[in-house]
Amino acid sequence: MTLPIPEPVTSFATLTLRTPAPHVLLVTLHRPEARNALNTQMGLDLMTLFERFQIAADGVRAIVLTGEGDKAFCAGGDLKERRGMSDETWQQQHAIFERMMRALLACPIPKIGAVNGAAFGGGCEIAAACDFIYAAQTARFALTEVTLGIMPGAGGTQNLARALGARRAKEITLTGLPFSAEDAERWGLVNRVCAPERLVEEAVATATRIAENAPISVRQIKQSIDRGLDMAIGDGLAFEIEAYNRMVPTEDRHEGVNAFNEKRKPNFRGR
Repeated sequence: MTLPIPEPVTSFATLTLRTPAPHVLLVTLHRPEARNALNTQMGLDLMTLFERFQIAADGVRAIVLTGEGDKAFCAGGDLKERRGMSDETWQQQHAIFERMMRALLACPIPKIGAVNGAAFGGGCEIAAACDFIYAAQTARFALTEVTLGIMPGAGGTQNLARALGARRAKEITLTGLPFSAEDAERWGLVNRVCAPERLVEEAVATATRIAENAPISVRQIKQSIDRGLDMAIGDGLAFEIEAYNRMVPTEDRHEGVNAFNEKRKPNFRGR
């Protein structure tokens, strides 16, 4: 029996997709006229793209997510679109953003955020939903919702608290003040600060290294860390061993060991 899995969508109104290296997908938020602000269509596009990866990897083993241009990764929610929205329409739109965020977090493929400029509000939340972040020296981060009479509603209070600790997350979300890429690195939100002109190159190089590793191993490691954070240490260790044992009978495990002993590069096939 063949399941009727829909073909992957390769063209989006607010995203551009490129393959800069084998098995690496570069996703660019593309609304430069609005500083890549998150509108309804971008929410739908991100939701569609990342929900697809829960069904089929389509040969993708690592993802880099960045913004168009050198000014903004994503300036946050598009307040021009939201102007005049009824409460009902606002909540309907936000339901799309909630589903988008769940798709980002549930994506089994590692995601590297390449933050090239301002990552404010929802843009900061999208970046924080990545597995880790590289940022340009010129990047700025902020969760400004409290200054607008709302609050982070796309994972901001949860992902920042997990990345930075409760006290730093409270300071950021309760003041709404921006912070630099250097601060973000020092506090643990950003893994590496890069020269702006080298940001995507360095993120793609790391994604390529990940993509060269055994896909099942990568997926199991990511899942073990993500799930284990919400478990007691004993339960986390048990989950890790279960994930480990799933890899023992795989072809990739045999290939990896044979390649090491034969002093050659392994050819991992994800099975």
